[in-house]
Amino acid sequence: MGVKKQVLFGLMTATLLASTSSAIARATPHPAANRPHNVILFVMDGLRGKIVDQTTAPELTRLRDEGVYFPNSHSVFPTFTTANASALATGHQLGDTGDFSNTIYTAHPFASANGSVTPFLENDAVLGEADQTFGGNYLNETTVLEAARRAGYGTAAIGKLGPALIQDHLARDGASSIIVDDTTGHEGGIPLSPQVQAALQAAGLATATPSRGANGQSGTATTPGTHTPNTVQQDYFVEVATRIALPMLKARHAPFAMVFWSRDPDGTQHNQGDSLNTITPGINGSSTMAAIRNADGDLARLRAALKQLGLADTTDIIVTSDHGFSTIARQSATSPAAKGSYPDVPKGMLPPGFLAMDLASALGLTMFDPEAQDTQVPAEAHPSRGNALLGASAAHPDLVVAANGGSDLIYVPGNDRALAGRVVAALLAQDYVSGVFVDDRLGAIAGTLPLSSINLIGRAATPTPAIVVNFRSFTTGCGIPTNCQVEIADTTLQQGQGMHGSFGRGDTLNFTAAIGPDFRHGFVDSAPVSNADVGRTFLHLLHLAPPSSGKLVGRVALEAMPGQPMPKASSATIRSVAGAAGLQTVLRYQTVGTVRYLDTAGFAGRTLGLDAQPGAGK
Repeated sequence: MGVKKQVLFGLMTATLLASTSSAIARATPHPAANRPHNVILFVMDGLRGKIVDQTTAPELTRLRDEGVYFPNSHSVFPTFTTANASALATGHQLGDTGDFSNTIYTAHPFASANGSVTPFLENDAVLGEADQTFGGNYLNETTVLEAARRAGYGTAAIGKLGPALIQDHLARDGASSIIVDDTTGHEGGIPLSPQVQAALQAAGLATATPSRGANGQSGTATTPGTHTPNTVQQDYFVEVATRIALPMLKARHAPFAMVFWSRDPDGTQHNQGDSLNTITPGINGSSTMAAIRNADGDLARLRAALKQLGLADTTDIIVTSDHGFSTIARQSATSPAAKGSYPDVPKGMLPPGFLAMDLASALGLTMFDPEAQDTQVPAEAHPSRGNALLGASAAHPDLVVAANGGSDLIYVPGNDRALAGRVVAALLAQDYVSGVFVDDRLGAIAGTLPLSSINLIGRAATPTPAIVVNFRSFTTGCGIPTNCQVEIADTTLQQGQGMHGSFGRGDTLNFTAAIGPDFRHGFVDSAPVSNADVGRTFLHLLHLAPPSSGKLVGRVALEAMPGQPMPKASSATIRSVAGAAGLQTVLRYQTVGTVRYLDTAGFAGRTLGLDAQPGAGK
């Protein structure tokens, strides 16, 4: 950067400080001895729990070994991005946040989703409409960044569209918090403040985020997807974080909280073209490994910037992933949908929307497509995105299926217990199903466990699903089974590409590590932790305790901090009453106090992890 640009950048920073002086004045005072450190949450979307080593991710390996490593880490279930983003953002489980999966049923058409009642939440406009629809805050809880912002701390959320904004989804004015994602500078994006825009220009950076380019190409059933990591877009995000956000946050002379959400390796693993229609190498091909190195390099650049700015000794870094990852399989011997013929699906494979199609067939219900203005789905066709409204009328459906990937949500708008029982009977007849969970209010149904057993009944503002269906998962036989999990997935992606969302341990085992002045050094924390715990720990590090609406909260990982004892943990297994063909939904979990950590669940022999002992990394 030239001298003139440095001077201009300094002027822009001074302007930003002046514009935020009133917020700083409202900050809760902290004596120097009790002043919170800065905290950065770095999320490597879709990073598997046991994939990290010196070859795949050298920077993350150094951080893990020098700081605290949590090998017994857990995603919340359903193991999807926005769901776990809500847990990280609030420290609450999904029964409180209501973000049950990436696609949910809203009971109201969303204009931002082309009139659909099953919107995809990785969209800034959809998130805004969700807030408007559900009482002004669809999560019904205060996020960490919102609490920090209101306390006068500097805040920023940078990275992947959807989960980045979820961290401070009510800060949509561009001035109160720095929000930069895929749509920044484009239609529908959160605006940038004039100060941030000027700083970007002074640094020679664009005021609009570049596209994913080739990385966004998922291919087709006959054309492989991408072989390119999300390098260009993430280079931009890292430049914004290190050259704009961090210097501005430092100049405020107040603690700050930042979330950096890396789309890689998730985006590349979803779209990779290394394994078209075959499950090997699946998500263990060269494209995935390049994506992990891309995200790892971004972490290294962020840490280098902290050191250069003199912030390394006063900043805690927590690195986690929202969920693990699996290779997609699309085969079934029992599904009527797999026996159909579709122009975009290889013969004999499950089409997108197979769950809705099979339920419509079993229950004699008409199927409508909420992504196609509620038009009826023709015979020998599938719903465009897998979601469907089932019943005599799209306006008043008997069932709603929100297709998500390794698990699906089923809603019963009329709360018909008899209908729920018929749905479960149809599900137990399918070989791709592995575990069914039913809303407690619908009563006990043989073969299923209640939603409360998996932390899904709380104070959610959004509609609670009546039934959550987990799909079958297995391993291809590699040395570390969770690194090569395969799952049946209700998705528009192809067999051999990547997905998540299941209850297999390959999806629930995410990665978590931390380093900084508030954490131990060279410590392996064997206690179970979850993304909800990360959110609570984030708040603790910032000395914040916002009020809660719900009670499904995580715990602070105090044992990872100097001088604190290890908590007492225990493991347990619960089984449902046997249903048809003797099928039982089995849940393995761990507890610390009243906090429940979900290891794996499903039918014996159909879910990765159920044939091993419960506990860390199994």
